[in-house]
Amino acid sequence: MKKLFITGALMATLIAGTLEAKEWKTVRFGIEGAYPPFSWTDEQGQLQGFDVDIANALCEQMQVQCELVAQDWDGIIPALLARKYDAIIAAMSITEQRQRTVDFTQPYALVPNKFVAKKGTTLELSEAGLKGKRVGVQIATTHDKYLSENFGKSVALVRYGTADEAYLDLKAGRVDYVFLDATAIEEGLLNKEGGDKFEFVGPSITEEKWFGEGFGIAVRKQDQDLKAKLNSAIQALRENGHYEAINNKYFEYDVYGK
Repeated sequence: MKKLFITGALMATLIAGTLEAKEWKTVRFGIEGAYPPFSWTDEQGQLQGFDVDIANALCEQMQVQCELVAQDWDGIIPALLARKYDAIIAAMSITEQRQRTVDFTQPYALVPNKFVAKKGTTLELSEAGLKGKRVGVQIATTHDKYLSENFGKSVALVRYGTADEAYLDLKAGRVDYVFLDATAIEEGLLNKEGGDKFEFVGPSITEEKWFGEGFGIAVRKQDQDLKAKLNSAIQALRENGHYEAINNKYFEYDVYGK
């Protein structure tokens, strides 16, 4: 009985510790730093972009210190679970699959997904239309998953660590299309030198089944207090005009999507 009592007391202590809300004085955000206009790394090695500005604004709204941690995309969720940082803000779509591992805030952006190709190229979005076509995607993204599960038997997917690598191969003719977020394509390719040789082709794709409800900030499932703070801060930025000011710095339309 003594052993049972000690075990029960220990369990009660652990449960109480788990449920006790953390006093968030600093919030560390994991950011990719290679997906403009949402994030990129400048010549001085500093993180820049929409996600960076939103993260800093959220910290200011929550009255906490803000730390930004650069992290490659393919390890971004494992690093969150390993406590390298507290949250991910990286143009990450809220999907059912990801929600099995992490929790998300309410959406803070919603962007259509598009194919881009050299001008004069056509696109038929079907197994027949994509048969043998080489399509560049960023590895382990919803774009990768969408094409793999819908057209994997016919399309030839070429996976890249960053969007910039995909654009380079598109320019060189090593892939026929690149499939990414429309805003990322605009900033990373179309609005840059030589971008006038390329254009969007095919339909805009926003199916919730594949691309979720929009972009959310990912947190560990046990950090519900941080999720609540972030949700409140997102709503406050929308209401006080701070979100709009950041939005207009990067986009010519409301990227919030609603």
